[in-house]
Amino acid sequence: MTERPDDAALTPYARALGIELDHWDGDAPVMRVAFDETVEGRPEHFHGGATGGLLETAGYAVLRSVLAASGRTATLKPINITVQYLAAGKSQTSYASGRITKLGRRSANITVEAWQDDRARPIATAVMNVLMADG
Repeated sequence: MTERPDDAALTPYARALGIELDHWDGDAPVMRVAFDETVEGRPEHFHGGATGGLLETAGYAVLRSVLAASGRTATLKPINITVQYLAAGKSQTSYASGRITKLGRRSANITVEAWQDDRARPIATAVMNVLMADG
């Protein structure tokens, strides 16, 4: 059985933004953040940094779950994170989920999508390259 990290695994930054685990889609955690003044940029829209934080959190969450399933623990260090903003995040809950595209012994590549009411219409995507130092 896959060990599944809970909200306790979230970073202080993610918790400050209000990011939470919404549900599991198979083996991938789906993260969410409700819209409120904490994440507001221009009136009634998500700040780009909050959207980027949601994407990064979802990317690390899927990597941690895959590592846990294989019995590995590792310190995760970002090599590169590239975010593409596709549409403005409106004043409603946003969701994000990641997928491992390559998992090596020392590094992982992850793609992440964020959406609001329709998963098929992402508001942002990210590509993450992460160094893993076994712990």
